[in-house]
Amino acid sequence: MPNYTPGLAYGPGTVDWQRRVEPDELRRQRAGRAQAVLQENGIAAVLAGGQEYRRYLSGLSGPEFAPALWYVLFTARGETVSFMHAGYIMRAPEDSPWVSEWRIARSWLRGAPGVAASVHESRVFAADVKAELQRLGILDERIAIAGFDQYAWNALGDAGINITPGDPLLHEAMAVKTPMEIECFKMAGAITDRVWSTIARNVRAGMTDGEASALASAAGASAGADSTPVGFRAGPLVAERGIRGTNQILLPGQLAIVNACGTSFLGYKSCVYRTFAIDREPSSEETKWMTSLQERLGAVIDLLRPGRETGEAAMQFPPATTWGLQDEVEVLTMEIGHGIGLHQYEQPIINRQWSPQFPQEIQEGMVIAVEGREGRPGDATVRLENMVVVTEDGPLVIDRYPATITPLG
Repeated sequence: MPNYTPGLAYGPGTVDWQRRVEPDELRRQRAGRAQAVLQENGIAAVLAGGQEYRRYLSGLSGPEFAPALWYVLFTARGETVSFMHAGYIMRAPEDSPWVSEWRIARSWLRGAPGVAASVHESRVFAADVKAELQRLGILDERIAIAGFDQYAWNALGDAGINITPGDPLLHEAMAVKTPMEIECFKMAGAITDRVWSTIARNVRAGMTDGEASALASAAGASAGADSTPVGFRAGPLVAERGIRGTNQILLPGQLAIVNACGTSFLGYKSCVYRTFAIDREPSSEETKWMTSLQERLGAVIDLLRPGRETGEAAMQFPPATTWGLQDEVEVLTMEIGHGIGLHQYEQPIINRQWSPQFPQEIQEGMVIAVEGREGRPGDATVRLENMVVVTEDGPLVIDRYPATITPLG
């Protein structure tokens, strides 16, 4: 039996009489973590585009219909300047009063106005950024850049700003979760457990995968999830990774694998799989597959302890040759452990493809999804994925729904 995180004593709502997930504290803890990483690396500030980076650094949400439509400048001293897109900037300061400095954002809409216009606009963008760095007194210091295209990089460099890649810094910051982030994951895990229970109670043969997904998604939404993208694959589609969302009719006797990956709470994304048997009990062969898979993933999880390295845990996954494959890339994202957070994939990565040669340190506070499959690839497989938080005393599994094959109907 795995060891689990303590159950939550509260739901997704907010009250004044109980400590729950506190957004103000969530923002403060993340900013503190980001400041520490910038300071340790001698970086004065990071200029970040991209939904997940911006949210992590500033606690802000905004339009996402074009890359780098808006962005934030976050300093190692904790100052935040938000460059917000047209229209949104008129409302955002009132909605998000914890950010005091707002500027209009410059965007060239992924180059859509043409090369000349994009170069021109990117130069104005760089001048605006330079002016802020000057105002903050950090113009001559190193500035990290993340989430921008080559137009931005060229313009910032031409403006004389001392730029350096920011993605490695933000990966480092986001790899180790703060206490309030871990509470968000516990809520996301509880919501996915509710999703599995809803499927077990309500999904029957004769339904389409669209109807089944809608039921499951509604269960997540009503429990406070930001989104609940549930995907069913049944019958021939469980043989490795058949396409999902085909409006397939679920038939009696079929095996079904279901993922709720991306089900999120305050932006923190779950990554979980479970397996179901439609209108029947699992066969003895399928049960053996799942037992073998549980043991294998359990061996990986047991090695997720502070100070250990990913290469050691990765060796608990079978080599790709087990299934007649020639290269570990052929099981990438299938036999793997991976960090989760505001991004679906964060540090660390645990697999045979990279970890033995390029090991990463397992650290307290990491939240890692561990997944695999077992069976006869090309014929039928079962799948399982759990979320795990690394604690001082060892790994604790976050999601609690039984890691067995659940009969439906």
